[in-house]
Amino acid sequence: MTIEVCAYSLESCINAQAGGAGRIELCGGLGEGGTTPSAGLIEIVKQHIDISVYVMIRPRGGDFVYDFFEEEIMRKDIDLAKKLGANGVVLGVLTADGQVDVARTKALVDYAAPMKVTFHRAFDLTPDPHKALKAVIATGAERILTSGQQPTAPQGIELLASLSKAANGAIEIMAGGGVNAGNAAELAAAGVHSLHLTAKAFRPGRQKYFPENISMAGESPDERSVLYSDLGLIEAIVQVVS
Repeated sequence: MTIEVCAYSLESCINAQAGGAGRIELCGGLGEGGTTPSAGLIEIVKQHIDISVYVMIRPRGGDFVYDFFEEEIMRKDIDLAKKLGANGVVLGVLTADGQVDVARTKALVDYAAPMKVTFHRAFDLTPDPHKALKAVIATGAERILTSGQQPTAPQGIELLASLSKAANGAIEIMAGGGVNAGNAAELAAAGVHSLHLTAKAFRPGRQKYFPENISMAGESPDERSVLYSDLGLIEAIVQVVS
């Protein structure tokens, strides 16, 4: 059972590797649910991390219907991830009615080769999960990250089990969303192939002075705290599934 850590910093990647995780999903844009990380972050992570690193390819927050220029940005970001030594990328394209855009996603999967591709939780916004499963298989993606179309993976465990069975070895199903050491065993028993978590924790930032009533973020987490992936939380879940 592979543990994948969604990481937004080098600190989190170091903790993921030290804690026994097998793979990292490297992201920027925490407040938008994960967007393409900077070239600098990708490069320095690859200099310090030996486990597999999959780079998020998502040009903006919001929906997953992209125009021509956004798709061109995704291609340039795939080029950069490949040049900087990423092991794979994470992406997904939908149509306006919520279906997997097979043609455009397959084109990006082919473009990313020889890097492998994870189809991300855009899958959870599709109206028919089993139809979407067949569609993602047709794109050539290696795995699907999904919460079972529920707010958290434990809530979606019945669909996760059904998808894992229906996949029948054609694609990996990775459970993500609210995953922790307390529910890892149950999710593993459902037949999923890997587990995805942030192992989220916050610590105070180094800056001590802040003016009152001003925030760059406007919402939590704000600039007064720093998110990181907690080593203890990663070690705990790795222990459960080892």
